[in-house]
Amino acid sequence: MAADTEKAVSKKPDYALQPEVKAFIDDLVKSEKFSRQELQDILGKAHKSDRVLELISRPAEKRLEWKDYRRIFMTQERVDRGVTFWEAHEKTLTRVEKQYGVPAHVIVAIIGVETYYGRQTGGFKVLDALSTLSFDYPPRSKFFTKQLKEFLILTREQKLDASDLTGSYAGAMGIPQFMPSSYRAYAVDYTGDGQSNIWKQEEDAIASVANYLRENGWKAGKPIVSKAKVTGTKYEKVVSDSVRPKKTLKQLEGSGWRPVAVLPEASKVAAIKLEGDKGPEYWLGMHNFYVITTYNRSKLYAMAVYQLARDVKSSYKTSVPKPQKTVAEKQSQ
Repeated sequence: MAADTEKAVSKKPDYALQPEVKAFIDDLVKSEKFSRQELQDILGKAHKSDRVLELISRPAEKRLEWKDYRRIFMTQERVDRGVTFWEAHEKTLTRVEKQYGVPAHVIVAIIGVETYYGRQTGGFKVLDALSTLSFDYPPRSKFFTKQLKEFLILTREQKLDASDLTGSYAGAMGIPQFMPSSYRAYAVDYTGDGQSNIWKQEEDAIASVANYLRENGWKAGKPIVSKAKVTGTKYEKVVSDSVRPKKTLKQLEGSGWRPVAVLPEASKVAAIKLEGDKGPEYWLGMHNFYVITTYNRSKLYAMAVYQLARDVKSSYKTSVPKPQKTVAEKQSQ
């Protein structure tokens, strides 16, 4: 979801000279056989970004209710552009769905939510963003220091210029917005040109999203989420912030939950409550819903992906021309 861009960069410290940066360099020289001078040169180009620090402190997933978050992503234009993206990459999506077991409409929706199908990949220097969050954002310094390390390794592996790449304020990169650790673990060179180019190659991006979901446990052919109806006085007690499906449907039915769709009683589900335009909405999230949250740990994000995928699939089906019947087929009717 890389809509923000860097507009102003503060006059920053030279990161290569800070004590914690020197320790970071020492670690990479020892553990990854980097040249000390190379790292000093790269990190010497990194600039502290006040805008990054501002944005990381107020992500949309924590600021907004579902009714407001939904309006950002569930627009007719985003659905229409999803259909256009699907049509443009139909052959790749068909092959990837068969190979990885992840539905084409889910892949399209993730790319649609993340970067508006590659239109909004972020205008921050990844090196600046990750350096700022590693060395000037104590609450998550450990996580982002790991990401900075992974970023420097991947740029070496892929022969990329670390000071040139752009992404989101959190350092997520390319069409699918992969963090550096996700890139190294899941990015796919689907075109076979020797580089997993998620910045410019839609084929690589599509396969990388599918590979990410499969490796994080996607179950082919299984449902994602079901709307639910609630009754009685106990239903609120089983709602949890976690979307990991831990209870069986039968257990939740005892607390007043009923799925709108038909589901086996043994299905593991999570009880989800969202604030919609017309009041509370109740949903039962299943394993694949949880898998989507490994991409972004927010139930609002996962629901936006699910609903966009559903609507894009519906529109795509109606937009694809039906094959013309042959003369023999017409005569046999």
